[in-house]
Amino acid sequence: MGLHLITADTAPAVSGPAAAQEPAPRHRVAAVPVDALLDADSPRIDGQNSDRVRMLAALTSPLPPILVHRATMRVIDGMHRLKAARLRGDATIDAHFFEGGRTEAFTLAVRLNTTHGLPLSPADRTAAAQRILHARPHWSNRRIAATAGLAAGTVASIRRRSGEQNAQLNTRVGRDGRTRPLQATEGRLRASQVIAANPAASLREIAQQAGIATATAKDVRDRIRQGQDPLLPKRPAPGASSPAGPGTLPQPDSPPRPATRASAAAIGLLLPNVGKDPSLRTEAGRMLLQMLNIHSIGDEAKWLRLARSVPGHRADLLAQAARRCADHWLRLANELETRRT
Repeated sequence: MGLHLITADTAPAVSGPAAAQEPAPRHRVAAVPVDALLDADSPRIDGQNSDRVRMLAALTSPLPPILVHRATMRVIDGMHRLKAARLRGDATIDAHFFEGGRTEAFTLAVRLNTTHGLPLSPADRTAAAQRILHARPHWSNRRIAATAGLAAGTVASIRRRSGEQNAQLNTRVGRDGRTRPLQATEGRLRASQVIAANPAASLREIAQQAGIATATAKDVRDRIRQGQDPLLPKRPAPGASSPAGPGTLPQPDSPPRPATRASAAAIGLLLPNVGKDPSLRTEAGRMLLQMLNIHSIGDEAKWLRLARSVPGHRADLLAQAARRCADHWLRLANELETRRT
């Protein structure tokens, strides 16, 4: 565009993600011709406040530097100052530069306008959150709320009303930049699969592959090692009662159920240790453990692969055989659950 930007090459450039979290640095500015700047893509619905522009124009001291999107020369933060400079006939205005995309520039504009200067109105903040949500649906409610100066619950309501509940988004990116599963159960299930595939995996590896926090990965691993389900038990709703009612005895034909049901990942970790028990080093014990090891396929994909490998004309026969085997295993499980050590 043939612009003469004084010290423009030495002006600090604020990069995208970091700039969306922190205000631009306030040192080493560039003097930019006022006529070369485009008006801001402002989060203010009603535009700039004319009284504030006149107040700034009346100042005798230099105006603070504005923030400009280098790629478009559009103002990100400082439209009141730019209009004041135009009103008093200034040829140039001091500016910092931001390098990044247009969405990042708008997000930074919202964040800066919620932390200093003339505050954004509630309507401005809501409209800004809607726009950010449309552009960044994978951002968490808390992250958008922190940017727009709203409560996370307000952003959640905006998300529901806007229809941005994309079914394909299984994760959200939080304020710290980390990706987390939208449903905690999904992350725990992925962690149990990681552990089943690689029992020696470190907590950090489990957390990274499952997209969960390290503390959650540790809890999942501890629960699996204790033979518990990696998923946390659901809390009963307040006032909920048992379907059978208080004081009702179990049906005599109902087999006893274990207090907890071990997951496939837990079985994969526990069976090798059980095999070291001297009391099971009998012919029957070895046979049972060998059969359990063969049948303990915890990966659903493996079961699906086995099923798809069966030709259609043999599917019915093998399905009946599988159900018969399942009946035998269930009968064995019921018998074992009635045993007392």
